[in-house]
Amino acid sequence: MAAEQIANAGLRVEVFDAKPSVARKFLLAGIGGMNITHAEPYDAFVTRYGEAQPILQPMLDELTPQQLRQWIHELGIETFVGSSNRVFPTGMKAAPLLRAWLHRLRGQGVAFHPRHRWRGWVDNDPQQGWKFETPEGEICHRFDAVILALGGASWAKLGSDGRWCKPLQQAGVELNPLLPSNCGFEMHWSPFIQERFGGTPIKNIVLAVTDRNGTRIERKGEFLITGYGIEGSLVYALSAPLRDLLLLADPKRPAELQLDWLPHLSQEAITAKLKQPRKGLTFANLLRKRLHLPPIAPALLRECCPDLATQDAPAIAQALKAMPLRPTATRPIDEAISSAGGVRFDAVNRDLMLKKFPGMFVAGEMLDWEAPTGGYLLTACFATGKRAGQGLVRWLTSD
Repeated sequence: MAAEQIANAGLRVEVFDAKPSVARKFLLAGIGGMNITHAEPYDAFVTRYGEAQPILQPMLDELTPQQLRQWIHELGIETFVGSSNRVFPTGMKAAPLLRAWLHRLRGQGVAFHPRHRWRGWVDNDPQQGWKFETPEGEICHRFDAVILALGGASWAKLGSDGRWCKPLQQAGVELNPLLPSNCGFEMHWSPFIQERFGGTPIKNIVLAVTDRNGTRIERKGEFLITGYGIEGSLVYALSAPLRDLLLLADPKRPAELQLDWLPHLSQEAITAKLKQPRKGLTFANLLRKRLHLPPIAPALLRECCPDLATQDAPAIAQALKAMPLRPTATRPIDEAISSAGGVRFDAVNRDLMLKKFPGMFVAGEMLDWEAPTGGYLLTACFATGKRAGQGLVRWLTSD
């Protein structure tokens, strides 16, 4: 996206990529259906970026979800809005969109250099040249201006391995640590849960977390029990505040999700159903017949509420409305869908140029922001790329 802005201004653009082909993470995003953006009202859309909203919104204002869809249409790819307001290209694949885009960029004179991994600067000075590792050995280039779009640190095999942090930190650029975002969490499951229920989805429930500021956040949907813990869309949606609580390690603010198995029923209504004569029903059959809960429900209640008295209807109802899930750690950042942290926004100007290095810009997941899945990540990556590209043009052409 940055290259497109520069090429549109009539400047020569060269794109260097460490991998044998470009945009591998973009292609991976298309495997699950290529959720390009989101069609919810724009006022709600911009709130999904949390603390970064005030900084990102001016860039998103210049490439709104609707404008992004129009840009895709101009490439000859139609889009549609799915049932959850997520926007997809017709065909649900990334490859046709990427092919059309690369064809247009090459037609504008953009040159692509695969298998070129950036290895720092000559004499640690960007003015002296940029070093690249290639199949033919190390080569050096000098540029009038540069945009770095090296990703975060998730899915390193696709190129975003976070190695860029070290040279930038050594050069004095202010960074926040890269952290997993939209990630799974580890739990101390018993062997029984691991073996009997690993891979089991839990649907039509509500998860809630009280963040480090005391704000309760609730989301409805589904997630997955795994051998190591929990993952899935609902867990990802709450991963940022849950991760921050783990990092905080404050006993007064435990890292805990509360699971409401029956969001459509009040605690009192559940209690009333459980107080009816049991007629010899086991605890598991009671939950299945009276409340239509799956077999995993009583198993997890025993796991997460070991002191629960299975004859105490009010206590059971309370546990079903707020069953605690207490993760011990996030899964490794390389498994995460995205990452938080990176170049601090106070280290760049409004055009995303590094204050310490005039003519050097930063875009995408290298910057310190995060967002949930649902098209928000790609939209902001595109928007920061557009801002950085136009900023570079302004910088080169200003008097």
